[in-house]
Amino acid sequence: MSDRIARQHALQQALKERILILDGGMGTMIQSYKLQEEDYRGTRFADWPSDVKGNNDLLLLSRPDVIQAIEKAYLDAGADILETNTFNATQVSQADYGMESLVYELNVEGARLAREVADAKTLETPDKPRFVAGVLGPTSRTCSISPDVNDPGYRNVTFDELVENYTEATKGLIEGGADLILIETIFDTLNAKAAIFAVQGVFEELGVELPIMISGTITDASGRTLSGQTTEAFWNSVSHAKPISVGLNCALGAADLRPYLAELSAKAGTHVSAHPNAGLPNAFGEYDETPAEMAAVVEEFAASGFLNIIGGCCGTTPAHIQAIAEAVAKYPPRAIPDIPKACRLSGLEPFTIDRNSLFVNVGERTNITGSAKFARLIREENYTEALEVALQQVEAGAQVIDINMDEGMLDSKAAMVKFLNLIAGEPDISRVPIMIDSSKWEVIEAGLKCIQGKGIVNSISMKEGVEQFKHHAKLCKRYGAAVVVMAFDEVGQADTQARKEEICKRSYDILVNEVGFPPEDIIFDPNIFAVATGIEEHNNYAVDFINACAYIRDNLPYALSSGGVSNVSFSFRGNNPVREAIHSVFLYYAIRNGLTMGIVNAGQLEIYDEIPKQLRDAVEDVVLNRNPNATEALLAIAGQYKGDGAAKEVENEEWRSLPVDKRLEHALVKGITAFIVEDTEECRQQCARPIEVIEGPLMAGMNVVGDLFGSGKMFLPQVVKSARVMKQAVAHLIPFIEAEKGDKPEAKGKILMATVKGDVHDIGKNIVGVVLGCNGYDIVDLGVMVPAEKILQVAREEKCDIIGLSGLITPSLDEMVHVAREMQRQGFQLPLMIGGATTSKAHTAVKIEPQYSNDAVVYVTDASRAVGVATSLLSRELKGDFVEKTRIDYAEVRERTANRAARTERLAYADAIANKPAFDWTGYRATKPSFTGVRVLEDIDLAVLAEYIDWTPFFISWDLAGKYPRILTDEVVGEAATSLFNDAQAMLKELIDGKLIKARAVIGFWPANQVNHDDIEVRDDQDKPLATLHHLRQQTIKPDGKPNLSLADFVAPKESGVTDYVGGFITTAGIGAEELAKQYEAKGDDYNAIMVKALADRLAEACAEWLHERVRKEYWGYAPDEQLDNEALIKEQYKGIRPAPGYPACPDHTEKATLFRLLDPTADLGKPGRSGVFLTEHFAMFPAAAVSGWYFAHPEAQYFAVGKVERDQVEQYSKRKGQEQRVSERWLSPNLGYEI
Repeated sequence: MSDRIARQHALQQALKERILILDGGMGTMIQSYKLQEEDYRGTRFADWPSDVKGNNDLLLLSRPDVIQAIEKAYLDAGADILETNTFNATQVSQADYGMESLVYELNVEGARLAREVADAKTLETPDKPRFVAGVLGPTSRTCSISPDVNDPGYRNVTFDELVENYTEATKGLIEGGADLILIETIFDTLNAKAAIFAVQGVFEELGVELPIMISGTITDASGRTLSGQTTEAFWNSVSHAKPISVGLNCALGAADLRPYLAELSAKAGTHVSAHPNAGLPNAFGEYDETPAEMAAVVEEFAASGFLNIIGGCCGTTPAHIQAIAEAVAKYPPRAIPDIPKACRLSGLEPFTIDRNSLFVNVGERTNITGSAKFARLIREENYTEALEVALQQVEAGAQVIDINMDEGMLDSKAAMVKFLNLIAGEPDISRVPIMIDSSKWEVIEAGLKCIQGKGIVNSISMKEGVEQFKHHAKLCKRYGAAVVVMAFDEVGQADTQARKEEICKRSYDILVNEVGFPPEDIIFDPNIFAVATGIEEHNNYAVDFINACAYIRDNLPYALSSGGVSNVSFSFRGNNPVREAIHSVFLYYAIRNGLTMGIVNAGQLEIYDEIPKQLRDAVEDVVLNRNPNATEALLAIAGQYKGDGAAKEVENEEWRSLPVDKRLEHALVKGITAFIVEDTEECRQQCARPIEVIEGPLMAGMNVVGDLFGSGKMFLPQVVKSARVMKQAVAHLIPFIEAEKGDKPEAKGKILMATVKGDVHDIGKNIVGVVLGCNGYDIVDLGVMVPAEKILQVAREEKCDIIGLSGLITPSLDEMVHVAREMQRQGFQLPLMIGGATTSKAHTAVKIEPQYSNDAVVYVTDASRAVGVATSLLSRELKGDFVEKTRIDYAEVRERTANRAARTERLAYADAIANKPAFDWTGYRATKPSFTGVRVLEDIDLAVLAEYIDWTPFFISWDLAGKYPRILTDEVVGEAATSLFNDAQAMLKELIDGKLIKARAVIGFWPANQVNHDDIEVRDDQDKPLATLHHLRQQTIKPDGKPNLSLADFVAPKESGVTDYVGGFITTAGIGAEELAKQYEAKGDDYNAIMVKALADRLAEACAEWLHERVRKEYWGYAPDEQLDNEALIKEQYKGIRPAPGYPACPDHTEKATLFRLLDPTADLGKPGRSGVFLTEHFAMFPAAAVSGWYFAHPEAQYFAVGKVERDQVEQYSKRKGQEQRVSERWLSPNLGYEI
């Protein structure tokens, strides 16, 4: 061992004195020997079953004389460092020849042969020792790139497999006598990170530490590696290895390599190497650059101070190495620059954070716990749209994106791996660093094995003890990640300044002194808690945090800090102006005291200098705890800044003294109807013509509303209230306008809106219509269930400028495609807008736009985008560019989708059946329901149902995103949400007290058994078959032995002899809702019309929840002792499930027909039966406020998504249903894993 240590000292000394010379292209020299198959085989491998020519590493065993002769020639030419001939000596690469068993021997021999040659040369020239670099090549597989262009999430090698490969190779190289380990020709940085992880693991295991050389490959003029990283991003990703050198080799000639080498030379705080090719290959794959030509280019590198180590790669011979050695001999080695310490992260591009950085915003919408939409997309395995969420964050300016997959019902580890692998194939997303966020270490570690860049782990702490903390920190260091460290220890969270400082200091000392963790990669989160709670102990929380930031900055060198800012103002939830003021003041002082990053909505922050002085002073007193009465003082004035809507504004009548046009504007912005008729009349009397009131002050007021909405300062419920004010004003003026036979005001354009045939959902469409109406567009609303012919006929008759289609159920997607096709066939020249809960940009781009090329097809995400889209489509100046940009965008979406489409390989249907759950039915006793057959529950008490409402979807229907009740205190939409919630509660009280709408339910239970694996036979009490329920089975390849599920699995198979049961239900709370909404519409009150429908929807869902509880505890009675609160019900913590046809577990909407035949056989198309509900031709339920589904009671029953199915299953399914395959394919279109 002492010889090796002596050589390491000699290497360090030599690097200080001169530019060291690396050898040249081993493969090039092997080619020059023109070896044949028998040379590669030798005697030992004469009978090897496959060809081995081309396996250059094998020559170590069959022709060691050739390898040693080449190595000697390079040393004679002036090389200081020999590379072992082990570029492909890994299991993965040797598998091509079936020679995996030789890998360890190849590495030992590669190092031993080079050691012999190097030692012999050192004896000749003792003043110039020669060194052996043990080579780890890239392998023939890539860990962050899919080999299948159709499936970007697929990998043909894992990080763990590579670690295993590189571990074996490294041990062999060390045993054979290598002085250094050279990880070279890195075209996928994740492979290199696996090599680093393996090498460091071997060092730890053997108690030996060799210097590591790292060399990446810039593949072309893009200046990036094959896996997409820039030079600096690559260096940031591998710098945790603390290599003795970092460099670039292969792919490019020296001249083309120069700019990237210059960048590396300026950025790397270690020695820099290069071994370029001899120019670029010619048409025959040969290299033409002569030794003199190459040496001239390389000499300039040395003269510019770029080099510490230089050699050659493909095409370079001993003559090239000699010319290079002579050319650089007269130049001193590059001086290693003093690189300031900073947290240097990377995705595909670098991102540096230091003490001088501006405040860093972390994007959090890809966090399942913080985004209901993202959570839904992941649960439904809709990764295409989940990627769009990530892309939107990056486009909106997130410098880091936080990804969290923690949810009880989800395989968090699998979801994290899948999403990160897909992100790797999306350069617009993966350019930024990733924050891997989980409370489970196994999820964090799985994520670290997927990212080639340097990311952030969120988080580690001493919560589970110091040893666990150190263990996690050591692994983060080996994976090359920065860490968020929570101020948390074995006792609990730090709440006082003293505890924050104590835990951060203790954590820092452990990390830096015991673990050797780079201090610049430590990000402390000292815990932000709420102030002004009325509890004296809380008064100093903000000061404690701010002071802790300063303590970290001043006493923990290079460490950074972070926090969740909205916590500080939690006690003022519902009062956004005060919350924003608190955030601004808090950040003002915290950032001044060193706060580096945090999760905060910067766009909604009040500018510190623009906070009214009285409020700012009061807030500063609270935040800085300047006097004991600060909380009371702020509470006393907080109400002045609350501005919580119409009632308050009526009371505060100062605005009544404004000029009438300003009063109208104020009423429109605030949604106040109390004085609108008298103000409108006053204004009419001042104008020459009544129409001028509309075209003047009313439109001016609505423009203000539009501007505020467009800039995110007003939200949908407020805009709909504004529309109510506008409609009442216009209603007052219309008789005067007609009396003078004047023209109605000129609209900006006429837009036809319709919910397509077979679909009854119109809340979203109505909201969009109101918003467009507010912005001066004339809306022709055809309502729901509108066939294509009627849409197109009315569009012609009314001379509409745009057609807008809406839909919520999946069959509506096909209907929209049909409308687009008809528009093309009939020669329409109008833009087509697409929207609704089931639609997406991807579906519009892939399915709808290709059908209609006469004009634009545009997907509109929500009401807030509709105005901008309509304006662009109807503007001569804007339309051309807008349409062109949209078409290019959709073409890219189609390309991306096509690349993802062939998608993952799926199981054959027979194999999926074979992988069904292995339930033991032998001792199974199904609970018998309290009755079989059907029962109707009339006039269900709405007051009871109100207790079961899940409010979160209610806010979503109004385009307010956030989880209830947290949304009421959200810093962005909290005020609007609270006002909306108060209106909803008032309306709900009216509905209940006045019995204005009714709820009804039909339930049934029947003996049942599984037949044909995926069907359920339903029978009556005389054992006579009543119906067969047809289900689909997952065909996705499952990890870790998980089964492929079908709903039929949860019912005992017929052959088991067990009598089992299924249930079904139809429930509605929409009886009377449509009529009531129409009454409000007739009064010009769209706000309350939409409110009625939204509440009826919620009550119907609540009814389903309430009914399912009754079923579990009484009617079926399989869980009589269940005790769950509403939150637990919403989280589905009960036993048994109630899946609905048309949803992920049973995606075929046509199965609703069977459900209705069993429960309500008198219901017909357009005519309700005893349930009060009927099915449309597309199997939507009317009224829309209705829910139906099946009941399953098996203890293992769970919700799941069938996902994509293959042709073999659809063929069998169609036969079992007795229908043509094309009919099944039409209804299952979103689930088809193949093109039709």
